[in-house]
Amino acid sequence: MHNKQDAAPDSTAARVALWRALHVEADSPPPVLDDKIGLELLAPDPDWRHRGDMDPQFTRPFRASIVARARFIEDLVEEQAGSGLGQYVILGAGLDSFAQRRPEVASSLRIFEIDQPGPQAWKRRRLIELGFGIPDGLHFVPVDFEAGEAWRDGLVTAGFDDSKPAIVVSTGVSMYLTKEANTATLRQVAAFAPGSTLAMTFLLPLDMADPEVRPGLEMAEKGARASGTPFLSFFTPPEILALAHEAGFREARHVSAADLTQRYFLGRTDGLRPPNNAEELLVAST
Repeated sequence: MHNKQDAAPDSTAARVALWRALHVEADSPPPVLDDKIGLELLAPDPDWRHRGDMDPQFTRPFRASIVARARFIEDLVEEQAGSGLGQYVILGAGLDSFAQRRPEVASSLRIFEIDQPGPQAWKRRRLIELGFGIPDGLHFVPVDFEAGEAWRDGLVTAGFDDSKPAIVVSTGVSMYLTKEANTATLRQVAAFAPGSTLAMTFLLPLDMADPEVRPGLEMAEKGARASGTPFLSFFTPPEILALAHEAGFREARHVSAADLTQRYFLGRTDGLRPPNNAEELLVAST
C-alpha cells in the first residue's frame, strides 16, 4: 500500500495514456504516435479495453485529437532541440513518456516535468520498477498547486536556467483553470528568456464542436463537474490569441484540427482525424 504521497495518476491522466495505447492497438497503421508506455505504467485490469470510456468507436475522434496534439508538440520539441534549444518544461506532465520513447532527442535536453507531488512520486517509482530508470536529463518538479505553490519557483529550484530559452508545453490543462489562472500562466511564460516557445491546448466553446463529438464533450464536461474538477475556461481562437499578445508574447498562432489533419492524417485508410473546433493549440513565442 502507498500513501497519498505516492498517489496514482488522476482519471484524466490515466484515460489519456490509455487512449494513446488504444490508438496503437485499434487504429490502422501507421500510428500517428506510438506510445504504450503509459499503459505499462498503469498496468490496468486485463478488461480495461471494455470500459465505457475506452469504446473503440465512440472514443475514436477523441484519441485522434490526443495523439495529434502529442505528435505536433513532439515534432515542435525536436525542431527546437535541433536548433540548439536545451530546456523543455512540461506543465501537468501526467504520464508523458517523451523522455522514455525519444531518448535520441531527450538526451540533448534538460526536461522538467511539473506535476502534483503524489502522482509524480508514483510515476517515478513505476519507471524504476519497470526498468526505465530516470535519465540524468529528466528533472521531476513536484508542485502542490492546491496549496498555492508557484511552479516557477519549483522550476528554478530544480535547476532551470532563467537566462536561457525553453519550450513550455501545457496539454489538457487550460479548461480546468479559470481565465485569470490561464492569463497568469501566459504572463509567466511570456517573461521567459527571448526565443522561448509555449505550446498550449485550449477547449473551444462546446456548441462550436463538430456535431459528431459534441455529445461526448458534453458528457466529459458533466463528468468533470461531478468529480469536482469542472471545466472552467473555453476560448475561441481569436480570444486565446488576444490573451497571448496581451500577456507579452511577440508572436502567437492558432493550430487548428484542420492543420493537424493536413499534417498527420492524410491518406489514412481508416479515415481517422481529430474533430474540428474541440481542443486545439496555441503556439506563442517570446
